[in-house]
Amino acid sequence: MNSDVAFKGNYVIQGNFQGYSIWDVTDPSQPKLVHAERCPEQQNDVSVYKNLLFLSGESQNGRVDCGPQGVQAPASPERFRGVRVIDISDLTKPRIVANVQTCRGSHTHTLVTDPKDTSVVYIYVSGQAPVRPAEELAGCSGALPYQDTASARFRIDIIRVPLAHPEQASIVSRPRIFEALNAPPSHGPSSTDSATATHFADSASATGAYVIKFQGSPIVLPPPFVQPLLDSIAKKNGRTAANGADSAALRGAIQGIIDAEFGAPKGPTGQPMGPDQCHDITVYPQMGLAGGACAGYGLLLDIRDPAHPVRLAAASDSNFAYWHSATFSNDATKVIFTDEWGGGVAPRCRATDKPEWGADAIFTLENRRALQFRGYYKPAAPQTSTENCVAHNGNVIPVPGRDIMIQGWYQGGVSLFDFTDPAHPMEIAYFDRGPMDSTKLEMAGSWSAYWYNGYIYSTEISRGLDVFELQPSALLSQNEIDAAKLVKVAYQNVQDQQRATWPASFVVARAYVDQLERSKGLPADRISAVRTSLTNAERASGASRKNALTALATQLDRDAAGSADSKKVLAVAAVARALAR
Repeated sequence: MNSDVAFKGNYVIQGNFQGYSIWDVTDPSQPKLVHAERCPEQQNDVSVYKNLLFLSGESQNGRVDCGPQGVQAPASPERFRGVRVIDISDLTKPRIVANVQTCRGSHTHTLVTDPKDTSVVYIYVSGQAPVRPAEELAGCSGALPYQDTASARFRIDIIRVPLAHPEQASIVSRPRIFEALNAPPSHGPSSTDSATATHFADSASATGAYVIKFQGSPIVLPPPFVQPLLDSIAKKNGRTAANGADSAALRGAIQGIIDAEFGAPKGPTGQPMGPDQCHDITVYPQMGLAGGACAGYGLLLDIRDPAHPVRLAAASDSNFAYWHSATFSNDATKVIFTDEWGGGVAPRCRATDKPEWGADAIFTLENRRALQFRGYYKPAAPQTSTENCVAHNGNVIPVPGRDIMIQGWYQGGVSLFDFTDPAHPMEIAYFDRGPMDSTKLEMAGSWSAYWYNGYIYSTEISRGLDVFELQPSALLSQNEIDAAKLVKVAYQNVQDQQRATWPASFVVARAYVDQLERSKGLPADRISAVRTSLTNAERASGASRKNALTALATQLDRDAAGSADSKKVLAVAAVARALAR
């Protein structure tokens, strides 16, 4: 199974559940596999910076040496849970230089650059595994924070990596960004899923299976979960094998065991506590902000001091089952949070599913200190019951003047949408190859879809790597696509968002003009005249070009006063003046 990707120069680094692969995409139409490294682990979330690769791990069987044999002992120095630091100076011979162990492992991580100190990077660690025993990693405590101030719960771990000596990477802080958050309201299962689950549970119960209630639905417990509990009761009662009395005792106790193990813990006042970990954190260092998608909440963080982030705001939504990831608009006036309802393994884009469930929620940032909900986005085309589908990973495409995002939806495909108006997001284009198997549900689809230097790369869970190129339409012009392609970056970790800037270019001016035509921000005759002026100026040179562009900018200033989209008119004028210099 393939997972997420990171980008470095002409290379795509793709994580998977057995390690990672490195692709040469110098020719995006013909990716070439450069190297495949085996390191069995759950997910292997990746990020890259210069010649360093970072790899997440939280599996019970992950090993320090990346061996395939796993770890059997309940506590072992051979087990790895945390973030690996890997030297990839030679892409064909990666070398582990540090294994930074954490108490809860690393489901995902975020590389954080510091604009004030380029000699280091930080890693924000989001670990979801149970707390390790102190016998395996000293200092790990599974108690609640009010019971033990050293608790490994309700915090994130932050690793500092000195770039000159990455082998010295270590945890430098453990901020408690979840303090005082109570368990938020959430919806239960859909009526379709509830009926299906009840029928299955009733049938299983009739054959002797153990059935419990979890998050509003009946769940049939698998035998590998039940058997150790039965064995424990039998042993307590002096038996080597469980009998009917032991089974009856477990049936009476099993719901309480599940509630205690997996239910929201209660704080000192008896109130159920909120999330104790994030799934993903997206940072925007140039803006000093981060968006934390943290199970039951979306968080806005101040990261101007990257080693000590501070929570500014928290939003909850009963339509959201699991806040999964975050994406800022380029100007950081908006942030999108995704809801991975069903964990990505279930069909959640059926015609019977509510459009607000398993969707994107779009917020505006009020004074960069508060979150204001504006709207939802979910592709309109319904998917079948044999396609796992829900909101997942994506990023912003740098089209000047618009907020456009590309996003993977598992077997729902890849969706391109505009959220410039956050209350009315609109799909522009999509790619959907259909179900992996039309007769049964199989895990597949787009884990993530990311724009990188002119192309869209989608990591397909079961099929490999897809590469897409945008095509013009009535909703997206060739000029807008070409303007987006002007933005180049040396590397990209999508959760470490970089601000896009555009050079003064005729294609950028034309992209704005196309938008004015689409929005009717100027009359048709003025649109035509501006296009003619741009064409004539581009053909001219020296003083003639400068004078033509200056005259165009002056006329556009006058046009702006009567335009319904004056900001966009002034944007064209600004580009014309920049070109005239």
